[in-house]
Amino acid sequence: MSTTQGWVYLIISGVIDVAWALCMKKADGFSNPSWSVLSLGLLAAFVYLLTKALQVLPVGTAYAVWTGIGAAGTVMAGIVLFSEPATPMRMIFIAIVVAGIIGLQTTA
Repeated sequence: MSTTQGWVYLIISGVIDVAWALCMKKADGFSNPSWSVLSLGLLAAFVYLLTKALQVLPVGTAYAVWTGIGAAGTVMAGIVLFSEPATPMRMIFIAIVVAGIIGLQTTA
């Protein structure tokens, strides 16, 4: 597998991580069976893709980028889908996370 393919797997894994977090919220502590099953499937998918990406990417950089995608993406999804607050300070800190992701990716 090429490094480029590893980055693609990593980004897809990060996006699936966001979907997983949203499904976990909808699963409501595993009290909603449909959302619970979907969340477990997404969990398996993002772990698989992350594992594949780690075959060719540096573990420190890949994990930091994956975590950043998940964190920033989940915050943004929470704002859009669940009307969570979009305060200026939250936006500044999300921008810092995104800047860190870009910096790590471009220096790997």
